[in-house]
Amino acid sequence: MNADDRDQTCRDFADAVNMTAATLEKWLDTDDSRAVGQKDGGHESTGHASGRRIIGLLRTKKADLSDADLAHMRKVVGYVHRHLAQRPSGDVADTPWRYSLMNWGHDPLHR
Repeated sequence: MNADDRDQTCRDFADAVNMTAATLEKWLDTDDSRAVGQKDGGHESTGHASGRRIIGLLRTKKADLSDADLAHMRKVVGYVHRHLAQRPSGDVADTPWRYSLMNWGHDPLHR
């Protein structure tokens, strides 16, 4: 991956992930966070596991990001964009839709 692609991935990730590492870490410790998402045979959902990885990414210097890190960052951006396009009508404050997005580092109610 060239430097321009790395920079674009980092910008896209920063736009998609609007929760801080500390906020996301606190959120992932809640029952609401653990209750949503697809669990592929394990006890933890895919989004919850991704959230834990996102915390690490947020705390990593850009120069220290690996190709695997950048690939996960692109996965996060894709998920957030796809999920935002499926916004349900009405108040989404206490919905699985919002909670799932929050597991991926994006709170749609964050201003």
